[in-house]
Amino acid sequence: MTPADGPGPAAPRPQAVRAPLSCAALFLVLTVRPGGEQAVRDLLPDLAPLRRSVGFRGGDTGLSCVLGIGSLLWDRLFAPPRPAGLHPFRELRGERHTAPATPGDLLLHLRAERQDACFDLAGLLLERLRGAVDVVDEVTGFGYPDRRDLLGFVDGTENPEGADADRAALIGAEDPDFAGGSYVVVQKYLHDLAGWQALPVGQQEGAVGRTKLADVELPAAEQPVDSHVALTSLDPVDGEEREIVRLNMPFGSYADREFGTYFIGYCHTPAVTEEMLENMFLGRPPGSHDRLLDFSTAVTGGLFFVPSADLLDDPPPAAGTAAARIAPATADGSLGIGSLKQQPTPLAGPQRSATV
Repeated sequence: MTPADGPGPAAPRPQAVRAPLSCAALFLVLTVRPGGEQAVRDLLPDLAPLRRSVGFRGGDTGLSCVLGIGSLLWDRLFAPPRPAGLHPFRELRGERHTAPATPGDLLLHLRAERQDACFDLAGLLLERLRGAVDVVDEVTGFGYPDRRDLLGFVDGTENPEGADADRAALIGAEDPDFAGGSYVVVQKYLHDLAGWQALPVGQQEGAVGRTKLADVELPAAEQPVDSHVALTSLDPVDGEEREIVRLNMPFGSYADREFGTYFIGYCHTPAVTEEMLENMFLGRPPGSHDRLLDFSTAVTGGLFFVPSADLLDDPPPAAGTAAARIAPATADGSLGIGSLKQQPTPLAGPQRSATV
C-alpha cells in the first residue's frame, strides 16, 4: 500500500460534549479582566491534565469538563481566523417574554456522578485563574428521579443518539479550521412552581407537548401549536434533521426560593438553537410564544464556542502577534468593542445586557 492509499489525518478530538448525563453538574460563567488573557491561554493545555488529576483521585466519578469561549474574548485571545458562527448571544424580546443576553467570556461545564468531584476541579481551575477572572454565575445542578425536571416532566427524551448526536453537536467539513468543535448556548430559567402546580395535569401536558407520566409526545392532532415540543421541533433542511444535544439540569435553593432548569444545548451551528429560541420567545407564527415561558423566566443567556480538545492542547497564535497583523480581516459578526464586564453579583432576578 502506497502512502497515498493510507488513512487520512485523524479527525480532531472533541471535548467531552457527548459525555452522558450525570447525577451532578456545575456550571460556571466567568468574565476575564483586562490583562487576564494570558492566564486563560496558559490554562487551556492544562485543562485535561487537571481533569485527570481530580478524576484519578476521586475514583470512578465520570468527571468531565467542557470549556467554552465567548465571541468577544476570542478576539482578545487569538489571531484570525475565528469560528465561522461565533457571535455574542442575541437578546430576544417578544411581546410577553425576553431572552436576555448577560455577560460571559468563559463557560465551564463540569459533570460527574458526585458533586465533590465537580467542586474539586472547579477549585483548581479558579485558582489557576485567580486575579484574571470574575465568576458572574454559578449553578449547581443535580439529577432528579426519572430524569425529570422540577416541573415533573422528563427532560431530554428526544436527544439524538450515537452518530446522529455527533452530527448534531460537532463541527465538520463546513468549518475545517475548527472541526471537532461545537457551539453551546446556556440559559438559566427560574420556575414559578406554585403557579405551575396549580395547573391541571392536562394543561401542563399541553404546555409541554408530552404526557407527564409516560413521557410520550402528544399525537399531531392533539399537539398545541404553542407547546414547547411544537416550537422547538424544526423541519429538516435538504433531508438533514436539525437537532441539538441538550444536557439540562435542575437546580434549586430553599433559602433563596429559587427553583429552575439550567438549559445547555450543544450544536455544530448556533443557528439551530437560535431558531428554537426565536420560536419560543417571538412565536411561530409571531405572537404565539412557548406556553412554558408563562411559568419559566430566562434570567441569563450566553453563546460560546467549544474548541476541540486538540485545539486546547495547541492553541492558535495569540492576538496581536505577527500572525494576527498579517492575517486577512474576516466578517465575524462581533461588536468589536471589547469584553462585557461586571463585578460578580448574586443573580436574584433577570439581568440586563451590559451597556457599552
